[in-house]
Amino acid sequence: MSMRGSAILLRPVVTERSMTESNLGRYTFAVAKEATKRDIADAVASSFKVDVVAVNVIHVPGKTRRLGRRIGRRPDWKKAIVTLAQGQRIEKYFVEGV
Repeated sequence: MSMRGSAILLRPVVTERSMTESNLGRYTFAVAKEATKRDIADAVASSFKVDVVAVNVIHVPGKTRRLGRRIGRRPDWKKAIVTLAQGQRIEKYFVEGV
């Protein structure tokens, strides 16, 4: 059972490392926790009209945070690094709210 397009890609992950990787054709996205590699590849291919070569997925555990005496946790989330075919780019990647 696969998921629907826009519910899969939540937002681009904009860090120093992800910006460096984007020059090499590797783009990083925060994705839905239930999304599979196939779901992510299909969503990126249809959203940006590019050819996806590989998808790597990382489960990121939420950090513990304090607010005064209270201890809380940030939610766990899932990160996907998508490799595109040689010479392809995602122009809209830097625009917030994909």
